[in-house]
Amino acid sequence: MNKKKIVILGAGISGLATAHWLNKNSFDVKILEAQSHVGGAMQTIKEEDFLIDFGPNSGLETTPLIRQIVEDVGLSNEMIYASEISNKRYILRNNKLHVLPMGLTPFIKTKLFSAKGKLRLFAEPFIGKSEDGYYQSIAQFVERRLGKEFLDYAIDPFVSGVFAGDPTKLSVKSAFPKLYRLEEIYGGLVKGMIKGARERKKRAEESKQSAKMFSFLNGMQTFPKAIAKTLEGKIELECRVKSVERRAGKWQIKFEKNGLVSTIECDKIISSVPAYVASEIFCGLDSELVNHLNSLYYPPVMVLYAGFRKSDIGIPLDGFGFLIPSKEKKKFLGAIWSSTIFPNRCSEDHAAFTLFVGGTRSPKLLEEEKETLINNALAEFKSIMNTKADPVIVKTKMWSKAIPQYNIGYVEHENYFQKFEKENPGIFLSGNYRGGISVGDCIKNSEHVARKVIEK
Repeated sequence: MNKKKIVILGAGISGLATAHWLNKNSFDVKILEAQSHVGGAMQTIKEEDFLIDFGPNSGLETTPLIRQIVEDVGLSNEMIYASEISNKRYILRNNKLHVLPMGLTPFIKTKLFSAKGKLRLFAEPFIGKSEDGYYQSIAQFVERRLGKEFLDYAIDPFVSGVFAGDPTKLSVKSAFPKLYRLEEIYGGLVKGMIKGARERKKRAEESKQSAKMFSFLNGMQTFPKAIAKTLEGKIELECRVKSVERRAGKWQIKFEKNGLVSTIECDKIISSVPAYVASEIFCGLDSELVNHLNSLYYPPVMVLYAGFRKSDIGIPLDGFGFLIPSKEKKKFLGAIWSSTIFPNRCSEDHAAFTLFVGGTRSPKLLEEEKETLINNALAEFKSIMNTKADPVIVKTKMWSKAIPQYNIGYVEHENYFQKFEKENPGIFLSGNYRGGISVGDCIKNSEHVARKVIEK
């Protein structure tokens, strides 16, 4: 056992994965978690015959590190991949669902884009490079390279589906670094996709476009629970960290549990909690850090789960689901056809759907009546799905602060996080507000953080 004691704040997937790597390297690890359960945003419940994921519904196997942890914690037999039929994605335009074309022939035939919009895409290889990606939004980047129509009916809904964000505010270089890199390194997207594929092959990585989508037989929370089981005795739940201070060469962490305040001493601290939680914990160390952490915006999102009788749905369930461009002005962002993607989500005679309401399109979501939000979203959803039947089950989860936005100017925050870590050796800031928001990004970043801890 390595004599250095490490305390990790937060038992979400980032904190648990980091603890996993350190535990494998014989470090003395302790996790402090404020909630009564592990998994953070990964929350799964079973209601009647319906399996409901209120956080991430899936992950993309973009790095071999995911499979490595799955095998380490004995989950190989429970890991499942999305059905082939779910490769088909739909976009809503003029109240009709159009398949998002994934090849040249489907692209030429699709009615999702006009003839003018299609021709504009063929100009992409001849567009020059931009000057400053850090201060360029994904909207500016895409409109310049691919045109306004592609922005409105492909990228805008995609950004809502991933970040629940605003493409005019998200930094292309911070939020979509690999996309920007195609232009920065190769001079364009088409050239970059061809040449970048060779690089990923050498690194044994998959692009998010080609990586396999995965989940688990009993939902995504299976993953953090399995990791936690291998860390038995090293996780303290319902521990709310109050403050951190340096004393006699050690870090002192003050936390509250069951109404009692205690202190734990350690050599290193890895914070994997959300930025707005970290700001409260580290406020006694650095007021400027607090400003940067609190400047990261987390929009509200309501997850609305609905189960219907399959016979009541009036369109074929032959895809992943659909996303809604902001131009369509609907009350929700899109819907995942949960029971089409993975097995074991409901009985054979039912169909399960997950709708997303809010995001940056509805910043005042929390002020609206919950029943009104549900009724409006379901009414529009039923119209799109060509059904007049009511759902047999409706469940919701409101995330008041859902997904950190890597908006224009994010680089200023990232630079300060690095400065803070340098000035406070032994503290590492982690979590999905650094290094990417996806499950794959969190796993990859956890291994990176663990290596930094080991090397230092």
